[in-house]
Amino acid sequence: MNSQGNGNFEVTPLKEIIKEINETEAEIKKGGGEKRIEKHHKKGKLTARERIDKLIDEESRFYELGLWAGYEMYEEEGGCPSGGVVIGIGKVTGRSCVIVANDATVKAGAWFPITAKKNLRAQEIAIENHLPILYLVDSAGVYLPMQDEIFPDKEHFGRIFRNNAVISAKGIPQIAAIMGSCVAGGAYLPIMSDEALIVDGTGSVFLAGSYLVKAAIGEDVDNETLGGATTHTEISGVTDYKMEDDETCLETIRDLVGKLGPFDTAGFNRIEAKDPGRDPVELLDILPDDRTKAYDMHDILECIIDEDSFTEFKDGYGQTLITGYARIDGWSVGIVANQRKITKTKKGEMQIGGVIYSDSADKAARFVMNCNQKKIPIIFFQDVTGFMIGKRSEHGGIIKDGAKMVNAVANSTVPKITIVVGNSYGAGNYAMCGRAYDPRFMYAWPSAQIAVMGGTQAAKVLTQIRVSSLEKKGKEITEEEKQEILKEIRDRYDHQTDVRYAAARMWVDAIINPIETRERISLAIENADHNPDIEEFKTGVIQV
Repeated sequence: MNSQGNGNFEVTPLKEIIKEINETEAEIKKGGGEKRIEKHHKKGKLTARERIDKLIDEESRFYELGLWAGYEMYEEEGGCPSGGVVIGIGKVTGRSCVIVANDATVKAGAWFPITAKKNLRAQEIAIENHLPILYLVDSAGVYLPMQDEIFPDKEHFGRIFRNNAVISAKGIPQIAAIMGSCVAGGAYLPIMSDEALIVDGTGSVFLAGSYLVKAAIGEDVDNETLGGATTHTEISGVTDYKMEDDETCLETIRDLVGKLGPFDTAGFNRIEAKDPGRDPVELLDILPDDRTKAYDMHDILECIIDEDSFTEFKDGYGQTLITGYARIDGWSVGIVANQRKITKTKKGEMQIGGVIYSDSADKAARFVMNCNQKKIPIIFFQDVTGFMIGKRSEHGGIIKDGAKMVNAVANSTVPKITIVVGNSYGAGNYAMCGRAYDPRFMYAWPSAQIAVMGGTQAAKVLTQIRVSSLEKKGKEITEEEKQEILKEIRDRYDHQTDVRYAAARMWVDAIINPIETRERISLAIENADHNPDIEEFKTGVIQV
């Protein structure tokens, strides 16, 4: 399979997909490969992930985000594993911190477009959750062959430094360690942080390196004299701490974090946790291999929420959406989940699972408003094919009811966490708090698919359009040729809807094993609780 999406991911049962993903993730974590890692070590430097391992508390876990960033996106440039930067959340002296570490084994840590997107996501998480952010800098700067895709726009390279200023103004601690190259515009990132450390002999920071200085102004100077640790701690005063090596630098960061002052919390409701009513391992068998088959989302929830904690809201109304209050690892949460089993209304009408009907949208909008009124975080479980279509639905005002739900979700101010279990299609992705609706964290199971519509429907529509276009040009299309066109389009579409494609583009924060869902949600709420500033909930105009 190549970066243009002409290949096709084999459809396999969930356990097989998890195995494939685990194997690929192990390769991605090697960054630029063994030879570049060895070269890195010979310079006396630790790799990005080695630095993180030494930075976080022993026996604690680093929750990596954006691991799949850049996957198969830059084949012509030799690839960019994990976007050339490692980001995530880890405990440092007991304090949850966002950690950003450039991987200099990948193109010397150069910034690709996806690198900027990933760095911005890390800063967004720090801002939204008021978490300290630690930068382990080791980067050659912008990848020049793609400068037009990374330099000038609002969500490009310069936004990083704008965010540095915003984060500082919000009183969120930023600590930067210059552990390798830090060149040109990238030099502003550590120096706009609250405190900057630099490793002697390997760390350097300057607006232009020695070669460019020579070319531009004719001055002969080596990089160490120009911007090394001694220069910036003893002459310019640009950096605050001169470190002997990587290990000393990381230990000093731990010391600084350990001395941070206290922080306020949002005070989200939490009591002693209970285990789920069902073993989370059962999640691997509950979800059907055939994504068109019905199943009961209650079975999924029973493996995640605390036992006997679910209070369902309007359980007999709008049954293609499950809404209710529960506890997850002791945290009080609101749940909005697509119900995939076929249900029957009081009028005896059958409703297709995974589709949002008018009554479901109306119920969900009301429930989201309730959660905001009560300051309860909301968890969305997506397995949605979209809103109900057809004459009856349109006459019944499905667009109005859908807009009501989308409005409530868009304006919701309590933390939102989204789990994509299966399908995430069309406006259903929006209403169920897709990436565009600012979930604090968004995770996907290996079974997830994100697209404007399902592959079969899309392929048929696109095939009809292409065949019609060819026939208008006077070309006769045989049934065999139609099937070839259908297969070509279907293969491309299936590739683009695969969860790995979505994760490569940072549409989700991570692909997670379903068994980890409860842990990830609990951690997300714990991090969200660090931000005490919850804005007043307002919806603006809603048609009723």
